[in-house]
Amino acid sequence: MIAPPEPGLTERELIDRATDLRPVLLERQAQTEELTRYPQETHDDFLRAGFYRTLQPRRYGGYEFGLPTFLRVVTEITRGCPSTGWALSLTAAHVLQFAAQFDERAQDEVFGADGEFRAASTVAPVGVAEPDGDGGILLDGTWPYSSGSPYSTHYLGQTLRAPEKPGDPPGPLVLFVAPRPVWTLVDDWHGVLGLRGSGSNSVRMDRARIPEHLTREVSLLDLPVEGGTPGSKLHGNALYAGRAPSVYHGELAAIMTGIAYAAADEYTRILEGRPLTLEPDRTRSELHDYQRHLGEALGLIHTAEAALQRNAEDYMEACRRNVSGEAPFTVADDNRLAIVFLNAGRTAWDALQNILFRTAGSRYARDGERIQRYFRDAATYWSHIGASMAEPLARRVGRDRLGLPSHDIPLIP
Repeated sequence: MIAPPEPGLTERELIDRATDLRPVLLERQAQTEELTRYPQETHDDFLRAGFYRTLQPRRYGGYEFGLPTFLRVVTEITRGCPSTGWALSLTAAHVLQFAAQFDERAQDEVFGADGEFRAASTVAPVGVAEPDGDGGILLDGTWPYSSGSPYSTHYLGQTLRAPEKPGDPPGPLVLFVAPRPVWTLVDDWHGVLGLRGSGSNSVRMDRARIPEHLTREVSLLDLPVEGGTPGSKLHGNALYAGRAPSVYHGELAAIMTGIAYAAADEYTRILEGRPLTLEPDRTRSELHDYQRHLGEALGLIHTAEAALQRNAEDYMEACRRNVSGEAPFTVADDNRLAIVFLNAGRTAWDALQNILFRTAGSRYARDGERIQRYFRDAATYWSHIGASMAEPLARRVGRDRLGLPSHDIPLIP
C-alpha cells in the first residue's frame, strides 16, 4: 500500500489547481513548441499538483477520482496550452487500462515503492513478440506517436504474437507494459503542423524482454470487462471495469473543448483590444456582429463541454452497472459513448474554425499568434487515428440500433 501524497485532496481542489496553472501555461506555449515537449518546470508543477495520479488507484498512491474530474482537469490544462494538455491526458489516462487488466503481482511491481506511473501508448500494434523461453516475450520495433513519452515511466503497447510456424500468420494481439529502462526515446517529433509540443515521439525497443506477468493476450479496442476485471476486484472500484475506446475519445474531446475555450479567450482579448479602423477610440467589442460571433462560439463550446461531462458520467454509470451485475458494459455501449465524445469534439472544432478563426482576421493567422496556434493544434487532431474512427463508429452505432452485428467493423485500418 502506498499513501497518496495528499490523502485529503478533493476533486474540486484538483480542478482548481488546473485552472490556476492556466496563466503560466499560456506563457510557456512558445517554449513548449520549441522544445517539442512541455518543459521540466511544467512537469514539476504537475507532480506537485497530483494530476498524474488523478485516475490512479489509492492502493498505489493515487487519488482514484472519476473520469468526469479527469476530463475537467484536461480541459483546463489544455485551455492553458493545447500541446501540454494533449501530453498530460495521453499519459495519465492509461493507468485505467493497466489497473483494470493486470493482476496484483504486476501492479505491485509496476507501481513500485513510490507509485510513479505515467504511460505513453499507441493503439496500433507494432512487430511480433518472440517467446523468451520463460513465458515472456522479446520485442523489437518502433512505436510511433507515443504522446507524452518524454516524461513517461512506462510504455503501454500492443504487438502480435509470433506465428507458431514460419509462413503462418501472426498470432493474437498482446498487450504489454514496458518499464522505462527497456525502451529508447526517439528524437523524431519535428515538422508537424500542430501539437508541436506534445512530445509525441516514437519509442524504440531492441530485444526488450517483457516478463509474462506484464503481458496479456487482449486488445485495447476490445478489453474483456463484462462482470468486472482483475482491477475492479483488486481495488473495489468499478472505475477499473470500463472499456477503452470511449475513454480515448473522451480524452480527445476534452482536449478539443479546451482548445476551443482557449481560442475564445484569445478572441475576447482581441475584441477588447483592437480599435476600429475608422473610429480608433472604439474597439471591436462594441460591434454587434463580433458580440454575436463570440456568443455563438461560446454556445457551441458550452454545449460540447456539457456533452463531454454528461457522457463521462454515463461512462461511470456503465462501469457501475457492469460490476453490480445490473447490465454488462457491452461493445454497443462503448460505441454509443465514443460517438457522443466524438461529436463533442466536433462541436468544439466547429466553434473554433467556423467562427473564431474565420472572423478574427488574417493578422491572427500569422506565426506567433495564439489563434493560429490553436487552429493548427485542433486541425492536427483531425489527422489523429482517433478522429479516423468517426465513420466506422457511426456504422457500428447504426447497426447496433438496427439489431445487426457490428463488432466485425474495424475501428482502425
